[in-house]
Parts: sequence; C-alpha cells; structure tokens
Amino acid sequence: MTTTLQLFAAGSLKRAFIPLCQQFSAETGIPVEVSFGPAGLLRERIEAGVSCDLFASANTAHPQALLQSGQALSVQSFAFNRLNLTARKIPETEDDDWLSLLANPALRLGTSTPGCDPSGDYTWQLFEQLEQRVPDIGLKERAIKLVGGRDTLTVPEGQIASAWLIRHDYTDLFIGYAHYAQALENSDDLRILDIPDADNPHCEYQLAVLSKAAETLAAYIVAEEGQRFLAQAGFLPLDGK
Repeated sequence: MTTTLQLFAAGSLKRAFIPLCQQFSAETGIPVEVSFGPAGLLRERIEAGVSCDLFASANTAHPQALLQSGQALSVQSFAFNRLNLTARKIPETEDDDWLSLLANPALRLGTSTPGCDPSGDYTWQLFEQLEQRVPDIGLKERAIKLVGGRDTLTVPEGQIASAWLIRHDYTDLFIGYAHYAQALENSDDLRILDIPDADNPHCEYQLAVLSKAAETLAAYIVAEEGQRFLAQAGFLPLDGK
C-alpha cells in the first residue's frame, strides 16, 4: 500500500500546487494530501509534531530553521516571487503611481501578517526601505493586518485576497504577491501596479524535506514539469530571479 505524502504549502502556492500534485500522483501513483496556510503557522504545526513529509514555504527562514533544528533532512529553493500593489479603481486612485497611493493617508492599506506569513514579512521589509527614503510616510502605523494571522479574516476558497478584500470594502489598497496579477489583469474595478525592482523585496520560496519518502515529490517540483506549473501560475522560475 502506497503511503500518502503529507505536504504543507504556503497559501500563495495553491494555484500551482493543486494541479502539480494531481499530475505528480497521476504519473507516480503516489497520493499527496496538501494543507495550505501561512507558512509561519505551518512551521509551528511541524515543530509541534504534526505529521508532514514536505514543507513548501514562501521564504527561506522557516525551512532553514527546521534544518537547523534537525527536523528537515534538506532544503532547496524552488521558485521566486515579487510584491505588487492592488488598488481600488476610483477617481481618487486612477492617476497616482504606486508610491503616491501608498503615501495617501486617506486610503486604507491592507497587508498580510508579519511573523505568521512571509507575505507580511516581505511587506514590512518594503515598508522599512521606503521609510528610510520618506521618513514621514508611516506605512507600518497605517497598515491593517487583514489576513495571514491567527485571528485574521479567512478569504473564501477560490478567491484572491487582494481582490476579495477590496471588493468587500475591508481596504482600498493591498500589498501582496505579484504572481496573482495575471488572474486580475482584466478586472475593471482594480488597478494592479508593479513595484520597481529597486524597492521590491526578493521573495524566495524554499522546500524543506522532512522524510525520505518526500524526496521524489521535491525532485518533481524543481524539475521541468513542476516548474511549468509554477510558471503557469505566475511564479518566477529558478533561473529567472
């Protein structure tokens, strides 16, 4: 009897990993059960002893911590990402660039939760860089941590956080991962704004292999077929950082 692999994966990987794991199982006959969530909270579950064979994190810090503690057998980078800004498309936001929108105190600014979710950590890194250039911009003070935490909002299945939060009037702006842009680019009610490379944090995704059984799946993710699913979902490839 083939043992089901337990995969813990950052929520941002859902659009890539659901079809990826289905294809992997079809090719190998190895079933995979995936649990998605904020990577920081998934790491806490692993450290608490919850069974997991492979952990796909949206950063390197969590896999590296598991490696240092001896819980991970190995770690390996498998994808890259960027941040972008999604804004409600109204007359007050139609002509401003990304930095002007962030600096506008009249606009509510939503984020994920630092510490619990790497998206929040990357966002805080962006804020720290901007606050060095614009000392009074006050982004951390204004930011509303809407998702990715222990007691934050739950985005409905199949919805993209930035679009859902803005459309349900929780915020006017949201900093999130840029790979969602391709799914939102034709939205008439939203503006999707790039953040320049000079300001954009380096979002590196990494695998932590926690059992020998997971090595086949880890190898599949970093190989050509797995990378194809990630590229189709909007992630930057390993050779395109």
